[in-house]
Amino acid sequence: MQPFAANQNQRPLTGKLAENIMHFARVLREAGIPVGPGTVLDALDAASCGAIRTREDFYWTLHAVFVKRRDQRELFDQAFHVFWKKPKMLEQLMQLFFHSITRDAGEKAKQAGFRRLAEAMFDSRETQSQQRQKKDDIEVDATFTASAEEVLRKKDFEQMTVAEQALAKQAISKMRLHRIEVMTRRWERASHGPAIDMRRTLKGSLRAGGHFIDLERRQKQWHEPPLVVLCDISGSCSNYSRMFLHFLHALTNDRDRVSVFLFGTRLTNITRELNRRDIDEAMTKVSGAVKDWSGGTRIGASLKEFNYRWARRVLTQNAHVLIMTDGLDREDAGLLQIEMQRLRRQTKRIVWLNPLLRFEGFKALAGGIRAMMPFVDEFRPVHSLDSLRDLAAALAGPAGAAHDPKKWLNGKQVA
Repeated sequence: MQPFAANQNQRPLTGKLAENIMHFARVLREAGIPVGPGTVLDALDAASCGAIRTREDFYWTLHAVFVKRRDQRELFDQAFHVFWKKPKMLEQLMQLFFHSITRDAGEKAKQAGFRRLAEAMFDSRETQSQQRQKKDDIEVDATFTASAEEVLRKKDFEQMTVAEQALAKQAISKMRLHRIEVMTRRWERASHGPAIDMRRTLKGSLRAGGHFIDLERRQKQWHEPPLVVLCDISGSCSNYSRMFLHFLHALTNDRDRVSVFLFGTRLTNITRELNRRDIDEAMTKVSGAVKDWSGGTRIGASLKEFNYRWARRVLTQNAHVLIMTDGLDREDAGLLQIEMQRLRRQTKRIVWLNPLLRFEGFKALAGGIRAMMPFVDEFRPVHSLDSLRDLAAALAGPAGAAHDPKKWLNGKQVA
């Protein structure tokens, strides 16, 4: 018996359309788009409503049901045209699927979606005849092979498959985070401190009637400086900011006084949402709080809002600031320069994390990049696990000469 929808205008799905829609939903789930049973039922009801006349109607009907975020559009479009038989797209996918040697991330940065889609479309299980044939073959190590762990550490986040992203998130959660403490102007009691605490000494002498005076000691207090993170979630940085958020979650749960802000076209404080022990719960809360994910970029306006609304609350006691963005601001670079100068006056140290540094031929030519560079202490990449490990070590030490931004401003940067 075929299922009917509640609406009288709806008609039952004939042939294998219902089965194909369920299989298509399974492909989307394997490719990285969250699709649950309720969404599949909605897609079946929408397909049986009787209003679909053309292929375009069918495309936008499934698009309205399955696509929930802006960054899922490209992956859905690729999966739809491949699954529902678009020959040219299928040829591109097959060519990518049979690559024998991986390429650098800089050549085709948008091929990551094709790779995840290839894993979802083509099952890796082999037939029994192929397995018997493989037993008789002699395995030879290729020239370009490397250990899986080493490849994962150096691989670009945007080029990772779904399985590699899961392994990378596990590695980030286990990453060792170094601590740094700075001396403050406040004092605390100590048994063998370098200075005499006259106030406590006189108070103690009054209890004995002034006959005996025991000298009390004190020493300077040490604490970790506050850490403020400004992370770009625009379309050009979304793949890196998602992995960077897992690093920030581990950082937030490891040290005190960490404030995290996300910005695209607006500024959003996610410190409270990210401060949860469970990573899945934290990411769910963050997704619900952010309204401009994978949108445009307004770096100058976002910094202005931060400086006028949040700076006095979080930039205290020699705070350190991390800015994760590519610096490609389409608005006036003069506003960005003014707000960076204002931010510089309120912080002890500014570290700029730029995903564009994954390219060997990167040059600081864009107006937004050159406007930010003079006010930055360090200029670092943030595209792989190795870069995050280096960042974790750098947060516990002084600024390194290898990441001096003046090298890029003067055109003397090293690869």
